[in-house]
Amino acid sequence: MILSYKNSQVHFCTEGKGRAVVLLHGFLENLSMWENVAATLSEKYLVVCIDLAGHGKTGNQGYIHRVEDQADLVRAVLAKLRLRKYVLVGHSMGGYVALALAKQYPNNIKGLCLMNSTASPDSPKKRQHRDRAVRTVKKHPQSFVKMAIPQLFSEENRERYSTEIKQLISEACKMSVQGMVAALEGMKIRDDFRSVYREERFPVMLMAGTKDPVLTYPELVEQVRGTRAELRSYQGGHMSHLENTDACIRDLTGFLKKCYSFNL
Repeated sequence: MILSYKNSQVHFCTEGKGRAVVLLHGFLENLSMWENVAATLSEKYLVVCIDLAGHGKTGNQGYIHRVEDQADLVRAVLAKLRLRKYVLVGHSMGGYVALALAKQYPNNIKGLCLMNSTASPDSPKKRQHRDRAVRTVKKHPQSFVKMAIPQLFSEENRERYSTEIKQLISEACKMSVQGMVAALEGMKIRDDFRSVYREERFPVMLMAGTKDPVLTYPELVEQVRGTRAELRSYQGGHMSHLENTDACIRDLTGFLKKCYSFNL
């Protein structure tokens, strides 16, 4: 399905019926990443998958795609579908977008799941890494993709998931340079969203890989300490939906059940 939004088009799809769960992909990904997860969750829920700005079949929205702007894009899709209450599940960059949406519109959120994501802002070192990535993308976009995607998996899983890695690279290479740059710039300047954990207006769950090459696992453990947020850990990297598919789906199913029985 297509939504006209800010002189561009937003691509999204729905599957199943019932209470809503919104799945938001990460950087260099698109809504197809959720295929296995959506197939299971749609047996009991209405699953909404959205291509974020500059990704998949959704157009660019400017030079910088701030996570707040991405959240407004998501909210426009949900308004079109006339959804007022929903659980948000965001992978990596999609988690940043989900946090921004939860921060702006907490009364609409029934639950928040961050998959291989963090509520902390970029550190100065990480911002420098984003700047280097932008420079590389502008000169050699396909080389950047071919280098970046394998690094999302734990080292021992890169050979095991070589077929999936090739497919991810093929999809990401379809992205425009503008789309990649805008996402990198937007992630670099995102706010600190850790206050969302403390507000405790809805259930929160983090799904983390103990060998994630992108995020530091002990920092995620510390992030939820003293809050009611749950932490689910997996022996894998940054791609838990592929490296730990069955466990992820099981934990998501349990989390959704909790969210829709939770009294706000």
